Order: sequence, then C-alpha cells, then structure tokens
Amino acid sequence: MIFSAFRRYALPSPALIPIGIALLAVLLGVGAQWLSTPSAPFFADEWLRDRFLRLAVSSAPEPRVLVVDIDEASTAALGPWPWPRARLADLVEQLLTTYAARGVALDIVLPDAADRDGDTRLSLLAQHAPVVLGQAFDYFHPDRPEALQAGQLAGATTLHGAVGVPASGYIANHAGLAQASHVGNIGYIPDPDGILRRLPLMTRYKGRGYPALSLALLDCCSGGKPLQLAGNGVQRPAWRRDWSAYTVVSAADILQQAIVPSSASGRLVLIGSSSLSLGDRVATPLASDRPGLGVQATMLSSLLDQQAGLGPALWPGRWIACLFTAATAYAAWFAFPRLTAAASVTLLGASCAGWLLLAYLVAPHAPALVTTGPLASNLFLLAVAVPYHWQTSQSRSRHLLGTLRQYVAREVVEQLLRADLRDPLAPRLLDVTTLIADMEGYTTQVEALPLDEAAQLTRDFLDCLTGPVIAQQGTLDKYTGDGLVAFWGAPLPQRQHADLALDAARAIVQRVQALSASRLGNGRPPLRVRIGIESGAAMAGDFGSSFRSIYTAVGDSVNTASRLEQVARDFPHDVIIGPGTVQRASRHSFLALGSRLLRGKEKPTELYTLAPLEVAA
Repeated sequence: MIFSAFRRYALPSPALIPIGIALLAVLLGVGAQWLSTPSAPFFADEWLRDRFLRLAVSSAPEPRVLVVDIDEASTAALGPWPWPRARLADLVEQLLTTYAARGVALDIVLPDAADRDGDTRLSLLAQHAPVVLGQAFDYFHPDRPEALQAGQLAGATTLHGAVGVPASGYIANHAGLAQASHVGNIGYIPDPDGILRRLPLMTRYKGRGYPALSLALLDCCSGGKPLQLAGNGVQRPAWRRDWSAYTVVSAADILQQAIVPSSASGRLVLIGSSSLSLGDRVATPLASDRPGLGVQATMLSSLLDQQAGLGPALWPGRWIACLFTAATAYAAWFAFPRLTAAASVTLLGASCAGWLLLAYLVAPHAPALVTTGPLASNLFLLAVAVPYHWQTSQSRSRHLLGTLRQYVAREVVEQLLRADLRDPLAPRLLDVTTLIADMEGYTTQVEALPLDEAAQLTRDFLDCLTGPVIAQQGTLDKYTGDGLVAFWGAPLPQRQHADLALDAARAIVQRVQALSASRLGNGRPPLRVRIGIESGAAMAGDFGSSFRSIYTAVGDSVNTASRLEQVARDFPHDVIIGPGTVQRASRHSFLALGSRLLRGKEKPTELYTLAPLEVAA
C-alpha cells in the first residue's frame, strides 16, 4: 500500500514527462550561457567560434597600424639580438621624425640597463615623445615557487574604470626607464587549450591598474576620451583582419631608410619581433603559429575601431541563444509526438543548421555568447526526447494494433497514431454511420448442409461483408453469427462517413450476388443480404469490464440501423437507409420507400434505398 502511494505521488504523470524533457533542454541551454568561463569553456564553444572567425577574416589592408619587425633579415643585417639601446633609440627616432608616425610602442621588455647613452635616449623619448614601453605581468602560475619580480613597474593608471585581472608577478624595464609617461603590458593569459583568444586590457597588481600595450598606445596618441572597459577588462580582439592585412616592414629597412617615408606617416607603430629565434610566437584562433606582435596589432586595430564607433554593435547574444533554445524545445514537445523518429531527427538537424547560421551572424556582436549552448540542448533532445517519443509511439502502436487490427482498416490505425490523441479509444460522442448486415434465411440455409459446408458458407458470406467494410475504412464492431455490425466516423471523425458506408453497402451487395450466382451454378439455393444503415450521434469507445472490453458504438442511430436491417425483409431492396444517412450523404442518390413506425420509436421513420447506378447517373 505504501509502495502504491509512492508510485502515485512520486512518479511523474506520463503527460508531464515530455514537458519535463523540454524544460531540461531549456535549462541546459540557459545554464550553458551563464556557467561557461574562459578557464572552463562550455562544450567546444571556443572551437566553433574559431571556425566562425576563420570564415569571416579579411585581408583588406589596415591603414592605421604599421608593424616594424625585428625579423631574421634585420638581425642578419645589423647583428644578433639583443641590440644596443642606441640602435633601438635610433629606430624610434627615425619612426617619429623621418616617417612621421603618430606614436610608437615597443613590444619588448628591457629589464637590465645596457649602454648608458642609449638607455638615456630611450628614457627621454619615453618621457617626452609619443612612445610606449613594454612590461609583462605574470598571471598566477601555481607550479612556480616564487613570483616573478624583475625591473621596476611603471605606467599605472585609473583612466579606464575596469577592475583589472590580478597578477602575481612581473618583468618590467630597469629603473632607468621607470619615468616613462606610458608603459603597456604585453603579458597574456592563454586559454586551457593553449590558444590566445583574449587579452587583459587592464591588470591589477598591489592595488594599482596597468593598461595593455595597445591601450596605452591609444591613450598616448589618440587625444580622445579614454575607452571605458567593463568588468575585469579582459576583451576578445575582433580578429577581423588576418596577419596579411597589416603593413609589416623590417626594422633594418627603417634604420636604413629603405622604404618610402609616407608609408608610415600618421600611423601607430608597433615594434617587435616575428623571428623564430626570439621565441615570441603564439597560437591564435586564426592560426596555430603567429607572432605575438600580431596579437598586439589585432588588439590595437580592434580598439581603434571601438574608439571610432566602427566596432560591431553589442547584441544580447545570450538571450538570443536562450530564445532559440526555448523555441526548439517547444517545437520538439509539440511535434515529436506527431512525427516519426527519422522526421524528429531531421527537425533537430534543421534546428542545428539554423542555429549555426544565426550564431555565425551573432557571435561577432556578442563576446559572452556560448555558441554551442543550443547545440548541446539539441543533442540532449536527440539523446532523450527522440528515444522517449519513439518508445511511447511504439507502445501506443502496440496497444492500438492489439485492440483495432481485427476491426479497423490499416489506414485508420495509421491516422490514429499520427493524431497523437492521449487515449484514442476513450469513449467520445461522435457523428457516425452504422451499417448492420446479415444473411436472410441463414438458419434454413445451414440446416440443409453438412457441418463443414455450413462453416464454409458462413466464412464465405462474412468475407463478402468484411472486405468492403475494411476497404472503405470502416470499423468492424462485431460479427453476429451470420452478419456483422460496422460503423464509420469512429475512432477518428470522417467527413464522408455516410458516403463511405453506402459505398461499402453497394460493394457488399455485389459480392453477395456474385457468391449467390456461384452457388446457383452448383445447384444451391440463392443468397440474399439485408443491410440497414443510419447516421447520427453515438458514443464510441472502448466499453466493457475489467474481464473483457470491446471497441463499439452505442446510441439511437445504432439501434435504428438494427431496426432498418430487420425491416429489409419486407422490401425487395437489399439496403434500407435511414433519413440521417440520406441527409449526410453527398455522392449518392436515393429512392424513397415511404415511412414506417419502427419498433421502439414513437414516430414513423422515413425509409430509403440506393438508386440504381444507371438512374443515379
């Protein structure tokens, strides 16, 4: 008793299970949007974003940025790295004077003093010219026993409002360069898979904030209002331009004035190295091996777009993903019970394709969007909802087939399965047409026959009755020894149920006449079928007791059809039709037979029969 109560109240109703599955799918999609973090990204989200970026990347030239590369050719021509500080000072001065650059940033850290004159020149340039020096922060490496602390930090600012990413250590320039007006961080935090997708635009160390190199260069040279950063200041570069989009010149060509000065005029310049021997190489969403200098150029280009109002407008990407997930879950809840498993899988495939297209459009405008959230929700529906509805459909099919396969045409059963009625066999009030038929003089016929011939006659006669009923999508109620009861319009409503019953009656008469002619040829007495047909409201459903049940129809129109079948013995016509059927039929013609007071009726009933086909034509 306790177990029964537990089952009653603890287990969900079958009707609630599909709703629960849909809600879980929505919760999965919503949770993905807010639980994913850079350190624990959700289900291949970054991988998919990388593919979107590669599809959309452009090689159109970036005219605002110049990259000066201390490449292999430069070290071959001017000597190996590290270069004398005086040479670096010459490089910066050439860019600012001969090439009229707007500003210069060094993607280089100089932690130790070298030649005094060169360091002094670099220090003065950093204090009085639009020059930004580099320094690198270290971001919490648990396996490192001691925090890095080299050189002297500089360039702290409160301009941008972001809290900043906390750092555990740093490598800064030597004290002789600590008076620089602008210093930018070139440190970064790769994702768990080693790919650099975000840059810390602000870093917090011992309560002070330090900008990234690209942000410091913008502050130094733009002269506009400082950009306001949100949260901790970590930002995705736009990755809109490939490395080939940037103008890259060799440092040796600048020092030797081997390029046209106008090529650098008015640009922001980044000095760094793509040389493999210097080891400044990183993996980015666009390629597995790119110079770190390219990341700084991409971030600078992104900030320039943002400052000029050219960056992608921000969209509520998370909410778009949630709405898409909810719409797919609702479609699954509504459609899966009405579809085959293959069609359900196709629907989910179409949803995935639609989301990939939408995510491709939305992702550049929504940095926080988890692109794979709706895909994970669809995968859940594929793994749970599709099998559940398939199993439910199979159970429903077995139940329906077990109950109706002896009574209903295959097409009707298939329609029942597609209709997704909660209980298709439950009693319902429907408009039906009932056909009742039997053999006239059955007892006399079989009494004169041996047992096996009597049985064969009964089988042959019932075949004549049953075939047309099933062919015209009727429901076989029961056999009555030498006859049957059938109806149309249940278990599924049929718009032409009266005409279908009349088609079946005409076919029954033809088949019985053919059987009778065959028997006459063998010296047997003729056969005659009597049919009564009437239409009207009836209660159709699975009736009975716990011991036995049957799908049948009960009502006044059913009783009238029975009376009409009995009345047929008084007419030369095989089919007697009631007024309800005549009123509902649209494809048949009738002959009026007058009226008669049927047993159990208070008023006379108008009687009709089918008009001969040549008359109807």
